[in-house]
Amino acid sequence: MGKVTGFKEFERKDESYTAVEERVGHYKEFTVPLSEAEITTQGSRCMDCGIPFCHSGCPLGNLIPDFNHMVHQGEWQKASWILHSTNNFPEFTGRLCPAPCEKACVLGIINDPISIENIEKNIVERAFQEGWIKPQPPKNRTGKTIAVVGSGPAGLAAAQQLNRAGHTVTVFERDNAIGGLLRYGIPNFKLEKEIIDRRIAILEAEGITFKVNTNVGVNYSIEDLKVFDAIVLCGGATERRGLPTPGADADGVVQAMDFLTQQTKVVWGEKIENQVLATGKDVIVIGGGDTGSDCVGTSNRHGAKSVTNFEIMPKPPVGRSESTPWPFWPLQLKTSSSHKEGCERNWLINTKEFIKDANGKLTALKTVNVEWKMVPGQRPELIEIEGSEKIWPCDLALLALGFTGPEKNLAEQLGLETDFRSNYKANNYQTNVPNIFTAGDMRRGQSLIVWAISEGREAAREVDLFLMGTTNLPTKEGGDLPPL
Repeated sequence: MGKVTGFKEFERKDESYTAVEERVGHYKEFTVPLSEAEITTQGSRCMDCGIPFCHSGCPLGNLIPDFNHMVHQGEWQKASWILHSTNNFPEFTGRLCPAPCEKACVLGIINDPISIENIEKNIVERAFQEGWIKPQPPKNRTGKTIAVVGSGPAGLAAAQQLNRAGHTVTVFERDNAIGGLLRYGIPNFKLEKEIIDRRIAILEAEGITFKVNTNVGVNYSIEDLKVFDAIVLCGGATERRGLPTPGADADGVVQAMDFLTQQTKVVWGEKIENQVLATGKDVIVIGGGDTGSDCVGTSNRHGAKSVTNFEIMPKPPVGRSESTPWPFWPLQLKTSSSHKEGCERNWLINTKEFIKDANGKLTALKTVNVEWKMVPGQRPELIEIEGSEKIWPCDLALLALGFTGPEKNLAEQLGLETDFRSNYKANNYQTNVPNIFTAGDMRRGQSLIVWAISEGREAAREVDLFLMGTTNLPTKEGGDLPPL
């Protein structure tokens, strides 16, 4: 908790943003941080709620009242110590997590919840600034070798935990840099890549080996992989969902992740031939989630003529829906900073056709308005509204429709069982091949960064237990804190 009466005395205060006309001219982060005194005050709002539901809201089980209290007391190093006891990478979650902890905050029943995510970000940034985050190589090595396939948040968390247990860990990444979707799926204006590299340097100093441009099962043989004592598959859910819509093969219909990845690589100094640009174009983003929002922000930075967003679901309410009461994750309208930069948003709309010219170039979209028929005990039925067809001028359509699951190739080569969604089956993170484990989106399907870190940590504990017969690695239900 913070100050006993703090939640009565102080209002929630969040970071602000630089002006739209300024921030759309670059790809750097654009938040305006609160002062140390303001963050301390925000920590003071954490109330003595008795049962902190923020714990259950957080997939990592972060000790939120504890680090809030340390911030309230000005004990920033202790706050960092507590935060890192459950979260390997708070600099990622402090920027990118949708903060289910805040939606479960007890104070949120009657008032604005504690600004947990921003407090978390400020703790870890203060810790880096003060030099408190240092490599923690293991004192002894077990002689066991572990391969981690995939360097997203699940793979990195598993690698760090296993390395600290004394195992020799090698991380394989098929792209040309470490980070997975953190690197190329998240725009720089939400996560500057130096933030990733800063943490990777710590992991390397702890003794973890990273191999990039290494695609297991393609240019790195399965037989070579089998020499490791254990394997942890954290390759993510990378099969992109398309649209079975006439004209979807038109020149100008582009998967969102291709669009975002190209731009991030350009920002990072790479040359991309035939880069997909939104400059001067009528852009339509199909999909209303975070990836769609990222496409909106990137298109505005390209200088798009117009940006329109389609979502097939109904417009969520501004406040909580009765179907998702506290402390559950709410069905609630989310307006991102990218939306505020310029975007026409449309709900209950379905794309019927991508219209192309004689040369195969996209020129327009044909849509129809829809409604959902809800019958208890039955799947929702999508109904088109007669006479609502409309033609929208469009030079670039970005498909931000999420992912259907992991790629099947690796599972087939390793003889792993998968479910009907192609997710890798696992019992306590262990697949049907005893020394092969899996975590993150590859196991549970497309999910959040905070869930990926949690999965990586939990899988590491199971691997350590499998190899050694016992383990000292903590679980989110409790465990030893790291050295201060």
